[in-house]
Amino acid sequence: MTKTVSHPLFARMYPRINAFAEAHGSLDHRRELLDGVRGRVVEIGAGTGANFRHYGPDVEQVIAVEPEPRLRALAEQSAKTGSAPVSVLPGRAEELPVDDGVADVVVASLVLCTIADVPAALAEAARVLKPTGELRFYEHVRSGRPGFLRWQRLLDPLWRLLGGGCHLTRDTVRAITDAGFTIEQVRHFEFLIKGRAGLASPSVIGIARPPKPRVP
Repeated sequence: MTKTVSHPLFARMYPRINAFAEAHGSLDHRRELLDGVRGRVVEIGAGTGANFRHYGPDVEQVIAVEPEPRLRALAEQSAKTGSAPVSVLPGRAEELPVDDGVADVVVASLVLCTIADVPAALAEAARVLKPTGELRFYEHVRSGRPGFLRWQRLLDPLWRLLGGGCHLTRDTVRAITDAGFTIEQVRHFEFLIKGRAGLASPSVIGIARPPKPRVP
């Protein structure tokens, strides 16, 4: 039985937050994230389905997993407008409702900041990926600047409360490598709004390869 994740206030706010971010550059980030994606895709924490319209003609199928019922309903509507066939399923990143080794690509887009158990989620991503597959990730992360990081740590509890459990201080690239993935490429950047940095401005976009299967 799928555990429900309920964030009613955040779910109502998020479409406006996403629209604002897209108006200031995140559309380009999503295009960069998904450039060249092909085959079968598993997207974890699909939210409102903001990525769906960016999947190209080489994508055979998208299995989009979203635990929050209000966001999932919006994703189901978005699935009707994309060019790739999309199935939206209830489920958590820590327990993906997907068989082993079926995905050419797993997409994590602005979700590893919120997942309760990141190592479990990344282990699930590795499980559903083909050995030749790839993890595509686009996330806001902890700052590499000590002064900025102090502000992130100070305001992180309030941010989590208002942001549906979103953390400001996660070192996502390290979490991915700790899970056994190999980073193939990564771009660190500041997502600025009108030239100004916010608490969630430090960001990464990258590609990682799954851990090699263990030999018995």
